[in-house]
Amino acid sequence: MSGWKQFLMVAAVLSATPAFAQPAPNFFPQIPQAPQVPQVPQIPQIPFAPQDLDTIMANANAGLARAEMALAQSEKNFSTWPDLAELPSKMSALFNQSGMLFQSRSKIGKLDIDYDNGTRALDDHKYDEAVRRFDAVIDSKSPRADGALYWKAYALNRLGRRDDALAALAVLRRDFAGSHWLNDAQALEAEVKQGSGQAVSPAEETNEDLKLMAINSLMGADPARAIPLLEGLLKGNSAPKVRDRAMFVLTQNQSPQAQQILSQYAKGAGNPDLQVRAIRYIGMSGTEDARQQLASIYSASNDASVKRQIIQSLMVSNGRDALFTLARNEKDEELRAEAIRQLGVMRATIQLGQLYGSETSADVKVQIIRSLFVAGDSDRLVALARNEKDSRILGEAIRNLVMLRSTSAETVASLYVSAADPKAKKAVIDGLFARGDAKPLIDLARKENDPAMKKYIVERLALMHSKEATDYMMELLK
Repeated sequence: MSGWKQFLMVAAVLSATPAFAQPAPNFFPQIPQAPQVPQVPQIPQIPFAPQDLDTIMANANAGLARAEMALAQSEKNFSTWPDLAELPSKMSALFNQSGMLFQSRSKIGKLDIDYDNGTRALDDHKYDEAVRRFDAVIDSKSPRADGALYWKAYALNRLGRRDDALAALAVLRRDFAGSHWLNDAQALEAEVKQGSGQAVSPAEETNEDLKLMAINSLMGADPARAIPLLEGLLKGNSAPKVRDRAMFVLTQNQSPQAQQILSQYAKGAGNPDLQVRAIRYIGMSGTEDARQQLASIYSASNDASVKRQIIQSLMVSNGRDALFTLARNEKDEELRAEAIRQLGVMRATIQLGQLYGSETSADVKVQIIRSLFVAGDSDRLVALARNEKDSRILGEAIRNLVMLRSTSAETVASLYVSAADPKAKKAVIDGLFARGDAKPLIDLARKENDPAMKKYIVERLALMHSKEATDYMMELLK
């Protein structure tokens, strides 16, 4: 199975993970219920429209943003929850939502939703909506604001608002003097000035659809004839879907000329949107040459967004060795953490274990633990937890172990004995409590000599409606 198909299948499986927790009771008004991450739409089969993957990722990112806010608020209020009988299910909900959040972080990138929705509006000939979307990107000072100005000018020109289009291009040149969109903007400006100032006609829209059909027919055409035409579309002022389809068809042509053009765009020969497309398509090829090419572009680039896309494409390409090298050598913590997230999706647990041993950043160590959770490696998590001295990292390891149902209650309880930090011990207790595992909690309570810690265990047992917990309460009364 090719690398990109593996990626899409993993994304679909992870996104469909069912929630086992019940909704929050109404008498917890201060604790917001984190919404579920939306399910990924049905994965398209080849040949598929290049923007389909963006739709999947954008939808997942929207759910992730909502889940992050709710989870952060829930964790903030965790210590103030009242001791009520419904607390076990509430804790279970929190752990489950945490798991879904970490999985989501592993399969998606940070995309600008308004920008992507704006380009889709262009493809649907909804130019007024596109202008609104791109204005939102521009107003938010997004890193993609220069691209938004270009596409805003494109949409305004299609609406026949020639002066407004030229004004948007002027802002692009003034505010983004070093932008990679300037060459495209120059070509668009020439087209606007030559135009009549009339809105686009239905005949022109039909012409774009005909272009798409013609591009599709070039899939198996003679490279000497097809490639110059495709390259011309990439350099022209066509709609996003026309450029995307031209790039896609170019990637299917294995001639040296086609691959050279693809490589040039991946290195930044065109605008940033086309660079991202080229990097993604190179990763989808799944070859060793593609992985080496991506690693080379990564080393030569100083653009964090380009590097992040390369990391995601290496995951699609099944490039765990290349990702391991990037994660080991990258100085930027955010990029290193992104490589680690992708290694988790790939279940590269050996590499993650090696990285943990050499890592000095507590934040990155936390990400390694979360990636091991995504990979389902409870044995390695247990080993890390037994040797970790940092209470925050240890607590993270315990919480992730609890979320893995493959981890036995006995294994979780054994961490209580080896933990010296009271916070770590409480994390074990809370984990067993959330799982509803009364027996190991009773065993810990019977052996505990610290009155405060024993009280903490008994408080949890008192809220568990199981026969074992009830019998232990009766035992305490005797």
